[in-house]
Amino acid sequence: MISFVRGPVAHVGLSTAVVDVNGVGMAFWAAPQTLAGLRVGEEATVHTYLVVREDSLTLFGFEDPEAREVFEVLLGVSGVGPRLALAVLAVHSPEAVRVAAHSEDSKAFTRVPGIGPKVAARLVLELKGKLVPHGTGAAAPVSGPAEEPWKAQVVEAMASLGWSEKDAAASIEKALADAPDIAVGGSVPEILRATLRWLGQGSRPAVKAGARG
Repeated sequence: MISFVRGPVAHVGLSTAVVDVNGVGMAFWAAPQTLAGLRVGEEATVHTYLVVREDSLTLFGFEDPEAREVFEVLLGVSGVGPRLALAVLAVHSPEAVRVAAHSEDSKAFTRVPGIGPKVAARLVLELKGKLVPHGTGAAAPVSGPAEEPWKAQVVEAMASLGWSEKDAAASIEKALADAPDIAVGGSVPEILRATLRWLGQGSRPAVKAGARG
């Protein structure tokens, strides 16, 4: 198992990134929160989990071992693959996932794109006892991200792609004005995609020179 990769960041995309490990580009999939913390050219340590299949080896990256641990437990749920497990961590923090599982809050999981009531119920059933809150984390709300937390995450993700924070915030506001229903769920991936779609259809704010690496 590749436990982590360390080196200068060579590329940051919408859902993947590449770290130069001694001259070898290690590509991995990651949630927007993880990608938002990476900057092209800067040294980074990314905790990873390698998914091995007959026809592929796919690396997934996380900001800390806690997120990787929750990801690994999610993979143990029947019907949950790595992309869906990553989507859960894009919407909820690792501690929020623990709280939702412990409190049997299936509605928290239905806020994740691709998870309906049946899958959410299965997650609660199979995760209970395997994921428990850490200390005071049990009191953490799992009723869905508030406006500021998801907005900050989307702004950071866009900043890692080259937009200034000011332009990113303005673009998010305009994109959601055209699709207000997307903001209701507070899903970071959906809001990020909607904003990038809106930018692709209209005028793009200036991107910082060299930011796309």
